Amino acid sequence: MKALACALPHESGLPLSRWSCHDIASEAVGRGIVASISGATVWRWLSADAIRPWRYRSWIFPRDPEFQEKAGRVLDLYQGCWEGEPLGPDDYVISADEKTSIQARSRKHATLPSAPGKPIRVEHEYARKGALAYLAAWDVRQAKLFGRCDAATGIKPFDRLVAQVMGQEPYCSASRVFWIIDNGSSHRGARCVRRLREAWPTIIPVHLPVHASWLNQVEIYFSIMQRKVLTPNDFRSLTAVASRILRFQERYEQIAEPFEWKFTRDDLARVMAKLSTTPIPLARAA
Repeated sequence: MKALACALPHESGLPLSRWSCHDIASEAVGRGIVASISGATVWRWLSADAIRPWRYRSWIFPRDPEFQEKAGRVLDLYQGCWEGEPLGPDDYVISADEKTSIQARSRKHATLPSAPGKPIRVEHEYARKGALAYLAAWDVRQAKLFGRCDAATGIKPFDRLVAQVMGQEPYCSASRVFWIIDNGSSHRGARCVRRLREAWPTIIPVHLPVHASWLNQVEIYFSIMQRKVLTPNDFRSLTAVASRILRFQERYEQIAEPFEWKFTRDDLARVMAKLSTTPIPLARAA
């Protein structure tokens, strides 16, 4: 029964994308595994081993052949070293990215506050008042935050963020400033590295491998901001969106501490070893 639950339904010729307990019970009877069984009994057996085939989550397998090495360099920076040597007191680590297409949704009825026995009530219908992008840079070791709102993402907006950070102390006179960035079009590849180094010689861009934004610490801040500032979304204008984002940024920085990052190269090696034993159908890997 457990083996059946851990196989995909289409492998049994069934027109199903995932199992329910009733489906498993029916299939087991049809195969002659048991004479009769209820869905509740199937649930009880599977629950004992935490098998839940009716649930699923999206997954992206690493495609970069150098995924482990590229990710490892970033994890080393989080541990305070670079190329096997400890970072110095005049070295800084910046995690940067963009949060795109933040909408201003003006609700057709005013949002109502909480009341006894009632949550905040937000009108379902809204008028779109445009969208903007928020670009942020997080000093990993100092817990300092820099951000700006722009009409859209792109090379120029990203370069303005870089200038915002690098144009002030201690970064403008630092020995090295490591910028951890993903492979978005604003800061992709060798051309980006040349552009940043020409403008700011002490910058060392460190690109994440593809599909590794979860290793970028600024994404943690974005998730906090999403929960506390943008959900629920009820803004009369883009000016109101930008104002609240930047005011929250200022408020958050007053209490910010470095994130307690525990994922290391050893953890990454274990994950990669586990993935290497997982068969990946060619159609799914494409």
